[in-house]
Amino acid sequence: MKIGLVGLNQTGKTTLFRLLTGKDESSTLSGGKGTANIGTGVVPDERIDFLSAMYNPKKTTYAKIELTDVAGFSVSEDGRNSNAARFLNDVRACDALVHVLRAFESDLVIHDTDSLDPMRDFEAVKTELLFADLEMIEKRIGRIKTGKKVTKENEKEIALLERCFEWLENGGTILDMEMSDDERLEIRGFSFLTEKPALVVVNVDESQWESKAWTNADGLKSLLIKQSTPLLELCVGMELEISELPEDDRATFMEDMGIEKAGISTLSVAVYELLGLISFLTVGEDEVRAWTIENGTTARSAAGKIHSDIERGFIRAEVVKYADIHELGSMPKVKEKGLFKLEGKEYIVADGDIINFRFNV
Repeated sequence: MKIGLVGLNQTGKTTLFRLLTGKDESSTLSGGKGTANIGTGVVPDERIDFLSAMYNPKKTTYAKIELTDVAGFSVSEDGRNSNAARFLNDVRACDALVHVLRAFESDLVIHDTDSLDPMRDFEAVKTELLFADLEMIEKRIGRIKTGKKVTKENEKEIALLERCFEWLENGGTILDMEMSDDERLEIRGFSFLTEKPALVVVNVDESQWESKAWTNADGLKSLLIKQSTPLLELCVGMELEISELPEDDRATFMEDMGIEKAGISTLSVAVYELLGLISFLTVGEDEVRAWTIENGTTARSAAGKIHSDIERGFIRAEVVKYADIHELGSMPKVKEKGLFKLEGKEYIVADGDIINFRFNV
């Protein structure tokens, strides 16, 4: 699960990256200006915590999110930034984008436009995504037309790309554009930025966190509802400070500030929903682990997530619901209640299923 963080300068985007990955400031700056920061965030999971306490395994493995933090950019008076497309190329391999927007007020961190308006900034970043895709299409069509020979396949590709170009010029996104499954497959290699699912993080200060009020909040929320884009409010600076406290003090401070879940938990839940992902769990004395799969995955395909041999030699899936083992407190008690199930290869795995795969190769 690869997530790209995008946004203008001075939004707190890199601070969010540090919060999610646990990297310190020196490591996020070591690549130099304009270089993407890449790191991994561990997804907290109370189910894994509970099961690890029960099994006391040699190893505990949580789900992970790979994060790419590209350099922030500013928007010039003509509404464009020549460097944005180059920076944004670093997130083309990501599965989803997180727009980090600034609402927090600070006399020390000056916004490029000297004013705060998350809705305006959101539209500015979306415009840069669109222009980056237009630029990619122009270059690809140019390379084809200047080649030694233009084949029928090339002509077909040009026709599709020209349709995409026209759609983008009119303000549409590749995600919303009507096309056949074959056409979607044909353009997959371009990794268009406007085709990626996205969510918005509004970075607020402590006062705004408590009041739930910030500049143009109603306007942005209304716009995002129309676009079916999820919105999260995070007080990134405060959460980073809390994350650096001794572990025993963190829960107290979070409770005092009304933070129910840490930023990585809040973001990961939203990303899972956005991408249609769930987790199934495996347990034992060697390891307790969460495995990320698409919602609707069959038991046999889920087995392949662990190892191709298990998928190939699949016999049955022994399935226990996490809620049952959490309530009853042990696997033997779950079996006593008849809640231990044997499922076939077409069984649709549910979020939180604890599975042991029987296989033979």
